[in-house]
Amino acid sequence: MAVSERRGLGRGSPTEWRPWLLLLLLLGGSSGRIHRLTLTGEKRADIQLNSFGFYTNGSLEVDLSLLRLGCQNTEEKAPLVGFSLTRVRSGSIRSYSNRDSHECPLRKNSSSLLVLFLINTKDLQVQVRKYGEQKKLFISAGLLPESPSEPGLPKSEHMVTPKVDHAGTTAAPDKAKSKPTGSQGDRQGVSGKDQELVLGLGHLNNSYNFSFHVVIGSRAEEGQYNLNFHNCDNSVPGREQPFDITVMIREKNPEGYLSAAEIPLFKLYMVMSACFLGAGIFWVSILCKNTYNVFKIHWLMAALTFTKSVSLLFHSINYYFINSQGHPIEGLAVMHYITHLLKGALLFITIALIGSGWAFVKYVLSDKEKKIFGIVIPLQVLANVAYIVIESREEGASDYGIWKEILFLVDLMCCGTILFPVVWSIRHLQDASGTDGKVAVNLAKLKLFRHYYVMVICYIYFTRIIAILLRVVVPFQWQWLYQLLVEGSTLAFFVLTGYKFQPARDNPYLQLPQEDEEEMQMEQVMTDSGFREGLSKVNKTASGRELL
Repeated sequence: MAVSERRGLGRGSPTEWRPWLLLLLLLGGSSGRIHRLTLTGEKRADIQLNSFGFYTNGSLEVDLSLLRLGCQNTEEKAPLVGFSLTRVRSGSIRSYSNRDSHECPLRKNSSSLLVLFLINTKDLQVQVRKYGEQKKLFISAGLLPESPSEPGLPKSEHMVTPKVDHAGTTAAPDKAKSKPTGSQGDRQGVSGKDQELVLGLGHLNNSYNFSFHVVIGSRAEEGQYNLNFHNCDNSVPGREQPFDITVMIREKNPEGYLSAAEIPLFKLYMVMSACFLGAGIFWVSILCKNTYNVFKIHWLMAALTFTKSVSLLFHSINYYFINSQGHPIEGLAVMHYITHLLKGALLFITIALIGSGWAFVKYVLSDKEKKIFGIVIPLQVLANVAYIVIESREEGASDYGIWKEILFLVDLMCCGTILFPVVWSIRHLQDASGTDGKVAVNLAKLKLFRHYYVMVICYIYFTRIIAILLRVVVPFQWQWLYQLLVEGSTLAFFVLTGYKFQPARDNPYLQLPQEDEEEMQMEQVMTDSGFREGLSKVNKTASGRELL
């Protein structure tokens, strides 16, 4: 069982809950950069705790307040458990993602930029081993002070001596009475093979605890770092032993609590929010100038644009408070998730409605088109729930990977499902162009639908595939280009869709046939193509417009 908590959202007694707090129950915490993870009965051999991009003078603090191992062997050899800190080229690539599942990273010497924290429960000590050129990566016992006199400057490396009470039980380490190691390596570090530092390990009530911090001392040490926990005794199937762990992780860059790739996101989301707001205002002005050719879906498109703008605004504000405090404001976080949920639902509903020709080519939906909406809407709700869970859970939680896979698969299913109404509309117009005399109009509509189909395909590719590839390729400090590509592609898609389906008299999409010709056309087309099923006639005015 996993319990993950991030600073920012408090919890009250059940009698104090309100209906809107149901969302908080789902969150269980708010996205922040001060992480607290509690796992009980865990059997995984490798736990991916976190990934963070550090600049010079950035710091990582880890406080292992509880580690309770399962049934330990009576052999002299201590269980092989510990942490690994790896610098990788990109934050989306795990350092041991391609290794053998039975191979333990704590056993194998590596020439890569790696730091191992080997927990020795027999000798009550933690061995710190460096691999590769890491001269300015400073590692010390204990946590950094809350208000250091000189931020970013590392302390000298220490070995913490655990205290022993009168009963013979070793208590938690006392940072105030630490002793310098001296012979275990100097503060500057040494290049070449492993340099070893020894930290003290506290032991109390059959559990172990210790803490350490790492400071990035030069530009040569900057990069994306992955922090993982390993229990190598559980790497062999059938021999897993449950263990409990409680750990606090705090990461910080000189400018705040955001990772290197997240620092520009506050300004990026603020600018994109203003762009969507401007686009929404311009779209409403067009609707007000062409009231005769305005349909209900035009106002739905306006609502989508404004919802997207508000969602980005809350997202930007969240990043501002995360950067300054390490956690967002509770109310703003909830508003972000609500607007994000509404935006996602409106986006796919609007794309599907435009693709089906609702309110333009026809005024009602066929049965199979209604089934599409019956599929897309629940999938979107599930995708947004998965997104909220991912944002609020710790990366090391047991169900984090499952929810991430659910989000990816459900999002792809939604993207594939909304293409069906567009394809059906294209086939419908192809049939109509051969059954009546309105060949030119139908061919113009057909060309427009084909363009829209290409637009939707390009939007899906840019925001789902190309953006992910970009995130893997670019350096760690430029990974914000992933969000820029996604938001820029979304804005371009909104603008092109508005241009193609704007309420203008010369728009072939809005050139409906007259009432008598339309009745004859729809009678024949619906009979031949099976679209008549589940349809009912709608009263219209003399001009052929739907009565609102």
